[in-house]
Amino acid sequence: MNRVKFIDRMAQGRVSRRDVMRSAAAFGVGFMLMPRQARAAEQLVVMEWSGYDIPDLFGSYVAKYGAPPAFSIFANEDEALQKVRGGFNADAVHPCTYSLLPFVEAGMAKPIDTSRLSHWNDVFDPLKTGGVMVNGQVYMAPADWGISSIAYRTDLVEPDFAQNESWAIFTDDRYQGKVAMSDTEAALEIAGLLLGYSRKKIFEMTDEELAATRPLAEKMVKNSRFLWTDQTEINQALASGEIVAAYAWNEAVKSLTEQGIPMAFAKPKEGRFTWLCGLTLLNTGKADEAAAYDFLDAWLSPETGKYLINEYGYGHANRKAFEIADPEKVKALGITDPIAYLADGILFEPVETARNQKYIKLWEEIKALKQ
Repeated sequence: MNRVKFIDRMAQGRVSRRDVMRSAAAFGVGFMLMPRQARAAEQLVVMEWSGYDIPDLFGSYVAKYGAPPAFSIFANEDEALQKVRGGFNADAVHPCTYSLLPFVEAGMAKPIDTSRLSHWNDVFDPLKTGGVMVNGQVYMAPADWGISSIAYRTDLVEPDFAQNESWAIFTDDRYQGKVAMSDTEAALEIAGLLLGYSRKKIFEMTDEELAATRPLAEKMVKNSRFLWTDQTEINQALASGEIVAAYAWNEAVKSLTEQGIPMAFAKPKEGRFTWLCGLTLLNTGKADEAAAYDFLDAWLSPETGKYLINEYGYGHANRKAFEIADPEKVKALGITDPIAYLADGILFEPVETARNQKYIKLWEEIKALKQ
C-alpha cells in the first residue's frame, strides 16, 4: 500500500511482492529463457508483482492461449514506470490507485474500453470509479483490494486500546519499541488523520499542513521497533510477541489467527484505509491488444476472485467471487458485506505528482532518524 501496495502484500508463507531478490530471480526466469522475437512480437508482456504471476489468477487466459504471458516482476510501481519510460515494451501493468496517475501523466497508459470486458458488469460499482478513472476515462480495471489498518495482539495490548482503537497507538510512548509502522509515506496521511484533517485533505495537504504532520510521524518512527517493507516481517514479529501491533493488511490477521495467535484487526476511530489495485494497459506493448483484454478479463473473473479470497486473503472486484468463495474464509476476513466494507474505508487516492514528491521527500527525511 504499499507502499501498500500499499501497496505490498504477500505473507501467508509466500514470497514477498516487495522482495527485490525474488523479483530479480523471477525476471530472469520470466524473460531470459524466452526467444527475443517471441518476447517482442508474439507474447503478451505483463509487469507484475511477485506472487501474482501464477496461472490460478488468470486461468481463462491460459486456457485460451495455452500458456501464461511473459512477466517482468517489479518491486514497486516506480521501478515499473521507470523501466517503461526507459523503453521496455510491456502490454500491461498491475498498479494501485495511488500510483496510477504517473503512468497516465507520462503518456504510457491508455484508456480501457470496458465494453470489451465480459465481467465488467459484475464489478462492484464503487470500484468502477474510485481511483481508477482519470479525466473521466477508465485507466485501470479494478482487481484486488483490501484494508490497511492496525493488526494487534489482543493478549498483549493495554485494555484501553481495545476499547478505543486509534492510530495514536503509534505515538503512545507506552508502546515504544513494541509497534511497527510500514516504510511508507502513508504514515504522513495517518498523522494527518490524528491532526483532524479530513479523509480528503490528507491526500492534498498544503506545504504547511504537511509540515505539521512531521512531529507525529517522527514519533511513529521513534516508537517503531522497525519500519517494515515485507509483511512477513510483522507476521513473524507479532507471532513471537516481539511487537504487539503493526500497520498491516487484513490478511495478516487471517494468517496469524489460523496459527492460533490471538489477533484483532482494528477499526480506528480516525478511519482505516482501503487499497485498490488492478490492471492498466500500456501503449508500449507489441502483443495483440485482444490478448491484453483477455488477460484483464481473466483477472476480473469470479474464479480468480475465489482463489484470491481463499488463498491470499484479499478482496476481489467481482461481486460473484464472494458468492463462490469459502464462506468461512470470507467471514474470517470480515468482508461478508463487501459494499459496507468498501464504504467504511478511506480509499488511497492518487496524489498529484509534484505534491507527492513533497510527501516522499518528507518521509525520507523522517525515516532517516531510524538509521
